[in-house]
Parts: sequence; structure tokens; C-alpha cells
Amino acid sequence: MASAVPKLVLLVLCSYHTLVAHAGGGRSYTVLSVGSLNKSDSVCSEPKATPSSSTGFTVPLQHRHGPCSPLTTKKMPTLAEKLRRDKLRAANIQRKFSAAIGTGAGGMFQQSDATVPTTLGTSLDTLDLEYVITVGLGSPSATQTVLIDTGSDVSWVQCKPCSQCHSQADPLFDPSSSSTYFPFSCGSATCTQLGHNGNGCSSSSQCQYIVRYGDGSTTTGTYSSDTLALGPNTVRNFQFGCSNVESGFNDDQTDGLMGLGGGAQSLVSQTAGTFGSAFSYCLPPTPGSSGFLTLGAGTTSGFVMTPMLRSRQFPTFYGVRLQAIRVGGTQLNIPTSAFSAGSIMDSGTVITRLPRTAYSALSSAFRAGMKKYHRAPASGILDTYFNFKGQTSISGIPAVALVFSGGAVVDLDPNEIMLDNCLAFAGNSDDGSLGIIGNVQQRTFEVLYDVGGGAVGFRAGAC
Repeated sequence: MASAVPKLVLLVLCSYHTLVAHAGGGRSYTVLSVGSLNKSDSVCSEPKATPSSSTGFTVPLQHRHGPCSPLTTKKMPTLAEKLRRDKLRAANIQRKFSAAIGTGAGGMFQQSDATVPTTLGTSLDTLDLEYVITVGLGSPSATQTVLIDTGSDVSWVQCKPCSQCHSQADPLFDPSSSSTYFPFSCGSATCTQLGHNGNGCSSSSQCQYIVRYGDGSTTTGTYSSDTLALGPNTVRNFQFGCSNVESGFNDDQTDGLMGLGGGAQSLVSQTAGTFGSAFSYCLPPTPGSSGFLTLGAGTTSGFVMTPMLRSRQFPTFYGVRLQAIRVGGTQLNIPTSAFSAGSIMDSGTVITRLPRTAYSALSSAFRAGMKKYHRAPASGILDTYFNFKGQTSISGIPAVALVFSGGAVVDLDPNEIMLDNCLAFAGNSDDGSLGIIGNVQQRTFEVLYDVGGGAVGFRAGAC
């Protein structure tokens, strides 16, 4: 029973007292093309991304399987496979938080200052990550195409020599060819700070790291630093794992991973002194379009803001407090206690997970608004399916808005409401499990993580 599970008490870093503000159009009903629900672009469209900041470092961001991707393998996984992986990732996140509470660690979420904690959480799955950026590493700069993940801290690329590596789009990074490459020693403070990601010493006393992901994949090698290039801008002494042995990344094609979490090893934390502890991204609406990632996002103008919640036990994650849901312009009758477990923002989870009470109310109201369409059987974690056979467009789709603490109302685009003829939300087994705001509901918004200011922001129509 949900009542038997202690609620997570997350730390609110900064309180925002604002009037209700909307990100999006505030619609009640809308029309959607049936083709857009299963759209698989074959041509990369012209970029329409508009970052809010002119002072930060911005790089293009693409769907790994789309025509804009620099990867050679474009084969999109089936929806069933995508949902299977998504279920594993979400369960891994929720199990992590539940286990901490179940062992009596519920009191670990206590008042503290707003600095980025230095302990790390357990890493998540990688196979379900969908978005990549292209960076340069070393001197001279070598092109590397890496996944991004707000649920990871340690960044890494595959390096020469590599005794066990997957095939990738770009040549392996060669540390011996870079004049600025530096391997950390075992006795360095940087090596000690790796914590459970430390993996002892090499025969030459170089610091070794290891990252174990929830899907069973692993990467290990030498923890190092080198110059990182983000477009025309550079980051000196960027810390990353130089992977020499890995497993479980078959047919991945990416060169590594860029951690955007809140822990000490993440790109965000490493560059906070230079760019400030804020970053943003816009996930593109389709695989055939591009978004962006910005470090040092410098303005909140045009954003609706909600307080950021943090956990000292799991500093990787960025939390928010969902307070209500609106369907067709009407706020659903959901007790605020249903949302008390909190939610995290996650770029790697596809489908948003809601407390059971909230999801049941959303599904019921959405079905009522779609009653002129026939229902279809459930598929995996998605259970509010419709049969649009013979339809070229779907009219009267109820608008859905997520209401966060601080008065932030996020009005979702129709393609952020439905996925493959189905309501693109899933319900947790109870109200006591952690909620997750997935990437379908984040698409087209510039999502701002103002870590130093303790807030998360949403700006509609950014890509």
C-alpha cells in the first residue's frame, strides 16, 4: 500500500513565489495529424532551434537514430523495444530511491546549502538514451559523438588501445596524439573523489575508473583530463574516463557519454566556475529535426520557473514538485498528497511516470474527451490506446497541462501528449513511488536547469 511507503522529503533549494505563468499556448482542444504520431523522417530538416542565451556555449543536439545524426546506423528501435528499455530505466531509478527509504534512509533529505554535493549515485541504463552531441577532445581536437544523460555524472569516451570496445562512428580517441592529455595518479584528490566509481590503480599508478549501468553494461579505464571543445569554445582540463574495456554496448555506434547530472564529475559541475551552474537543452520534436544544448544559460526571461529539488543521497538527479494536471482546460480532482513523493526531470526516460492516483484521473479524463474514437488494446506500459484506422487527422484532442509548484503551468504540444496512437503517460504502481518527467513531455521546450539558483524552467517552442 502507498501509505506504508515513507514519502521522500526533498530539499527545496530556492523558493519561488510567482503568479501562475504558462509555457505553451493554454489550449483546451487541438487537432493532430495521424501521420505525425508515427512520423519517421528520412530527411534532416532545417534547424529552427532558438536558444535563449547569447552568452552561453551552445552545440547542436540530435536524435541518435534520425537523419540529422552523425552516426552511421540510423535504424530506429521498435516502439515495443523502446518501451521495454524505458521500463527498465524507470524501474532502476525508482528502485534506487525506494531502497534508500526502505533501509531507513528517509531522513537523508535534510536542509543544507545550495552547493553541488560531492557524492555520486548509481549509473542508469545507456541503451535507451536517444540524444547525441558532437564535441572535440584533445589537442589537436578529435571529433567525438557522445550521448547526453541528466541521469549520469561520469563522462567517458572509448580510447586507444582498447582491448574490448564496440564499433563507433568516429576513430577511437588516441591519448598519445594529444599534447594536453593527462592521466590522474592514484593518489590524487580527483581519483579519491570518484568514490564507488574508482577502480584501483594501473601498473603505472594511474587512476582507474569503472561505471556499471543498470542494464548490465560497464566501462572501465583510466580517469584523465584533456581539452574539450564545444563548438568554437574550449574547456581546459575536462575530466573524463578514457575507456579501454567495456561490455554491453553492442551496435551502439556512439563514442561515449556526456554526464549532465548534478554530481561532482558531471560536465555541469566541472564548468560551473567558468560558465555558472546553469545549463539548458531543447530536445527536438522529431528524429528529423535538431535541438541544442547550452552551458552557461544566462537568462530566465521567457521561462516559467519552478523550484528545483535536490537529494544529498542522490545528487545526480534534478527534482521538481508536480502539483496538479489539467485536461481540456479543467484541473483534475487529484489530492495534492498524491504528488508528495516528488518527481525528477530525466532526459533518458521516454514516458512520464505519474503517481497511480494522478495517472488514473488523467487517463479517465482523456478517454472521456476522446470518446468519439474507438479504444484499442494496451501495449506494454501504455494502456490508453485508440484506434484511428481510416482517420487522416484527429480533432478534439484534449489539451494537457502540467502544473508545478511556484505557479508554473506547462502546456504540452499535441505530440507531447500522444505517442503511437496512445496517451504518452504511464502510471506507477502506487502514489509512494518517485515520479519521472520523461523526454516526450520535454520535447520542443527549452528546459533550463538553474542549479545555482535552485530552479527548473520551461520555455515553449524553442526547437
